[in-house]
Amino acid sequence: MSLWARLKSSGWAYPTAVLSLYGFFANCRIAEPFLTPYLIGPHKNISEEVTNYLFPIWTYSYLAFLFPVFLLTDFLRYKLVIMLQGLFLIINYILLCFAVGLPAMTFLQVNYAVVTSTEVAYFSYIYSVIPFENYQRATGYLRSAVLAGYTFGASLGQVLVSLAGVDYFVINAITLGIVITAFLISFWLPMPQRSMFFKGKKAAAVHSQSQQEGPLGEARRPEEPVMDNDGAGSGKEKMEHNGSTGWCSRENVATAGYLLWQSFRESYSSRHIICWSLWWALATAGYIQVFNYIQLMWDHIEPSATSSIYNGGVESVCSLAGAAAAIAVGHVKVTWAVWGELALGLFSAVGAGAVFLMALTSSIWVCYASYVIFKSCYMLLITITVFQIASNLSMECYALTFGINTFAALSLQTIITVTVVDEAALGLDIVTQFIIYGSYYAVISMLFLMRGTYTLLIDKPSSTLDISHKGARHKN
Repeated sequence: MSLWARLKSSGWAYPTAVLSLYGFFANCRIAEPFLTPYLIGPHKNISEEVTNYLFPIWTYSYLAFLFPVFLLTDFLRYKLVIMLQGLFLIINYILLCFAVGLPAMTFLQVNYAVVTSTEVAYFSYIYSVIPFENYQRATGYLRSAVLAGYTFGASLGQVLVSLAGVDYFVINAITLGIVITAFLISFWLPMPQRSMFFKGKKAAAVHSQSQQEGPLGEARRPEEPVMDNDGAGSGKEKMEHNGSTGWCSRENVATAGYLLWQSFRESYSSRHIICWSLWWALATAGYIQVFNYIQLMWDHIEPSATSSIYNGGVESVCSLAGAAAAIAVGHVKVTWAVWGELALGLFSAVGAGAVFLMALTSSIWVCYASYVIFKSCYMLLITITVFQIASNLSMECYALTFGINTFAALSLQTIITVTVVDEAALGLDIVTQFIIYGSYYAVISMLFLMRGTYTLLIDKPSSTLDISHKGARHKN
């Protein structure tokens, strides 16, 4: 048997390998770190509209698309949504390469909002096609593929711009070829035969029973995934697996609503999870805002039209630093239930200081270094947060929590954008914006420092008492 045949016959290696390839090429966008110089340069020449009109459109569109796309992703069973993401990525770079004028760039922002709203399908897909025992390994490979693609793309873009003197239009054209490759790879993904919420009455009963029997935090084995590789299998068998006679029937929709409500109740029944989710929503809103407008800050400090820029190199360093921070979390033995909130407060304070430094410095290198520190802190904390939430929930509940927390973050980001950035409201300059973002992170830091100190004072004596009791029992 050939290597390819063995790979396809395996329970988890084939879909993981194909999806990892897709993740690498879909995130290998070598033009992305140079988007702002490209838009405000001679190719598009829309500098006046970028800050206060164009970029907020992405925020509003992303918020509008996120939750409907989340439900549609589960209803269509992931693969079709991943293919849709690849198609809209192609449209995105066709517009960047060949479309001109503000209306076209406005549509570009709406199109890119579809791309980002479909990212939930990338990680959700794999849990519907592989056995439960391979979840952790597969997730590691998928995250590594995204990181590798982004790092390679940013590094290659920097080399092409700085050393080869390649024009921004050319790197956008190269990126177009790369995302076309990602789209073609998505056709090779096996089609899942189940979803997490649209799964019929029988599956809902099994799900409800497992929720009642298993305590929070206990690993629950989901129903065994089924893939449709060759289209084999009768319609009757598929209907039996889905647990109802109509995949789109009213019964299935009602069951999905019931499972969503049950998962919501389970997800947010713990104050511990609510606290971590609160940081996720608050910090992610600020992070996305800084990430969206950092290129404008760099261009303000050192205009790209007259200076050499190193945006790609900086983003590459950020990815590597974030990866190192995420790996370090897995090797540090910390009781996060006691120390986690304090860590959120401390590293958020570091992030706030970094944002203030970006706003107040006149040195592009200090601004670059501050951005690396800020992004590394966020990547470290979001890794801890995701682990703390996911380790206490079933896969269905985690998927719903991911969607709700992201929706809450985007809602907060939309409020910030409407108030601070949009020309219909304050329409502040980029430096003032970053001072506000730094103040926002300082407030988050204070909230969690106070909460963390309270938790430490409450839980530490009880932990010490437990240790003394264990020691006494050992002596006896």
